[in-house]
Amino acid sequence: MNLAHATVLLWVWGCLQAFEIVEKENIFQRTPCPAFLMFDNAAYLADMSFELPCHCKPEEVSAVVWYYQKDLGGSHTKVLTDFDGRVLTEESQVRVGSDMLVRFSIRMFSLLVFRAQPDDSGLYFCGTRKGDYFYAYDVDVQSGEGMVATFKDQGQEPFADEHHGSLHIFTTFWEWTPCDRCGVRGEQWRIGLCYLRSPGLSPRYRKTVPDVVSCGSRAVPRKLRARAREHSPELLVQSCVVPCEQKAAQEGFVAILSYVSKLGSPPWVPQVPIQFHWQRLGHGLIISCPGARPEHAVAWDKDRQYFYRTQYLEGVNRSMRVFIDHGNHLHIRFTQLSDRGIYYCWRQGVRVAGLRLGITSRGRYQPSFSDPETRSAVELTLIGYLFITAVFVTIHVCRCCCYLFHCRPNFSP
Repeated sequence: MNLAHATVLLWVWGCLQAFEIVEKENIFQRTPCPAFLMFDNAAYLADMSFELPCHCKPEEVSAVVWYYQKDLGGSHTKVLTDFDGRVLTEESQVRVGSDMLVRFSIRMFSLLVFRAQPDDSGLYFCGTRKGDYFYAYDVDVQSGEGMVATFKDQGQEPFADEHHGSLHIFTTFWEWTPCDRCGVRGEQWRIGLCYLRSPGLSPRYRKTVPDVVSCGSRAVPRKLRARAREHSPELLVQSCVVPCEQKAAQEGFVAILSYVSKLGSPPWVPQVPIQFHWQRLGHGLIISCPGARPEHAVAWDKDRQYFYRTQYLEGVNRSMRVFIDHGNHLHIRFTQLSDRGIYYCWRQGVRVAGLRLGITSRGRYQPSFSDPETRSAVELTLIGYLFITAVFVTIHVCRCCCYLFHCRPNFSP
């Protein structure tokens, strides 16, 4: 290929890219904003991250502002913007339990909320700085604390639908996740969220199916919402087996290994990045899988021991010392010497990371309020002092009352 042909190809490629950008910008010209503001219903599980696109806006608006209200017409409104449309935060920097004002970003007019919590449920508006709204969402973030796990391999079935007159409460399941392991027996699951059907829903909320919205939607009256709160999300789990995809090794790496093997026994080379961590004996540990989300297929192994959710899922057995929560984190309560080893993490059917855990009983432990055990000890101590103080004050108040009202017993003959 000569220089002229290469120049022509680069020019054509640049024109196609420019055409693609113009097409993306013209989406807002082809999508008129509704004259009457409607709310799109969307439901998520706690700790998930979600994106709310601003599907329409006037052409002259260059930066959007997102607003949040707990209920329609509420007096308190949060403004979610930096007034420049810049990226405010990254998902990897978000901590659990932090306020929503530090857990969002605005990218290409879309609102991203990281690690959503049930308190983030409410109404989200896309608009301008002056308070003009273009598009709106009705977001329902359902808590995973009471999630019920159903194992198909054990013959278990999901909960039956509930019928209360014209109110129909049921579970809507998402698609099955990929198999969490390859080459060996793995597991896959699907998340089910609470939905209901009722004829008395507000017409301002746009529904995919007529008269059907998520249980925490603002379209549901408060009385019906309280009744549907007892229907917790579900997790359906089943076994699966898939082969591993063979990846070609790098030629240079193979040459180095062959050269080292000629000199002696080849060294142990980890297949995934491994991090080293020392944990004090008797203290708890929570391990996270890098880049994993609650909706991902995540699995945990210790050396050659597989932690299947059928046995190690949170809530299966209350006395478990090692368990996996619904956010795909591995918990170890009160670490023991037998916990030493390499813990591998699988994500979407591929082993991605490892943690070599060492247990030590030496060294002085520095207490910190970021440690859950330290916080629990302080809370128990404060509760004990408050209880003793309450008993002391109650006794003295009773003695004063008896003295004032002459209720003291008379022991004179």
